[in-house]
Amino acid sequence: MHIMEGFLPVGHALAWSAVSAPFVIVGARRLTKTLRDRPDIRLTLAASGAFAFVLSALKIPSVTGSCSHPTGTGLGAMAVGPAATTVIGTIVLLFQALLLAHGGLTTLGANVFSMAVAGPWIAFGVWKLAGKLGAPAAVAVFLGACLGDLGTYVVTSIQLALAFPDEAGGFGGALAKFASIFALTQIPLAVAEGLLTVVVMNALAGRSAKLEVRA
Repeated sequence: MHIMEGFLPVGHALAWSAVSAPFVIVGARRLTKTLRDRPDIRLTLAASGAFAFVLSALKIPSVTGSCSHPTGTGLGAMAVGPAATTVIGTIVLLFQALLLAHGGLTTLGANVFSMAVAGPWIAFGVWKLAGKLGAPAAVAVFLGACLGDLGTYVVTSIQLALAFPDEAGGFGGALAKFASIFALTQIPLAVAEGLLTVVVMNALAGRSAKLEVRA
């Protein structure tokens, strides 16, 4: 992650773009409504976007020859909602593809689905569930950000396995290989992102016990 320019077969690239498009459209409508109803959220929205851009732009080499990085979208999911974070993540990915050659335009749909759709919704769901189960606010935020990060890479592994099944093991064999490549570096990165997100979330929330955010 991100899947680089031209790496996916054309059919897969188009399919993931089609799958991601409805989430982006709904997210844009939700974001417009949120900004109209709560103009005070603009600074939080900007901070969430900056957080995701900086963290997801970091490239950390893996021992397997690949690269890993935090995603930063868990913060937005918990601070402004996963639907709005889909828009934030899409903008971040587009800017990185154009300005940093990180990811690509042909693979934008696939990268949007993994980092700006799946990751934020996983983070939001885990955060809400942990809160309902009575976990302390900091623990809920940590779990949401950490598992949202890992979830992004699981989805990316699935995308790559679908595009490049293993000759012997098929989809399952390819998924195991891609997931293991990411897991070596991504698990500690996810833990670090979870801890950092707790700190930033506390700052954004004014150290209140909980943020009430709708999806």
